[in-house]
Amino acid sequence: MKYRLDIAGQTVEMEAHGTGKGEAYHVTIGNQVYHIRYLALEGGCYHLFVNGRAAEAFVARTEHGKQVFVKGKCFLLRDAHRPLLRRGKRPGLQDGPGEVTPPMPAVVVRILVQEGDLVEKGQGLVVVTAMKMETTLVAPRGGKVKKINAAVNDKVAPGDILVEIEEEEKEEEGVEENG
Repeated sequence: MKYRLDIAGQTVEMEAHGTGKGEAYHVTIGNQVYHIRYLALEGGCYHLFVNGRAAEAFVARTEHGKQVFVKGKCFLLRDAHRPLLRRGKRPGLQDGPGEVTPPMPAVVVRILVQEGDLVEKGQGLVVVTAMKMETTLVAPRGGKVKKINAAVNDKVAPGDILVEIEEEEKEEEGVEENG
């Protein structure tokens, strides 16, 4: 089957064919051919063999596509033919939802903010560990920390909302134009 995928904002043409041997595929991206076997584990975790090399991948479905975390990197994958739907969102919120969720099953190591704190887009909020690797989850947008739904040593999974951020109200009172 042929696919057009949007991977981290870049459109990629991909072709995948099953090998007839269970969960094994030949995948072609550009001129590169990958031989992939996988074993689905629980909680969105997959054990992969790509061209004979082992790797772990974690996949979480979101309203915008699939978040894939592999080898310390997180990618958003979506069908390039389907437009992103932004139902019910006000203009100005396209930077992302105000919810922070881990990309894979993990354990909370540190919480870097408190409820009521003002945060900037990209600011570290929570540190989690998985597969002996620490990852700092950052604010998807600026605003005020509305709620923290996790504590140190909590086991968390993709989809668990660890931190909720609300957009700051822009004060426009007292501003008048003299014409």
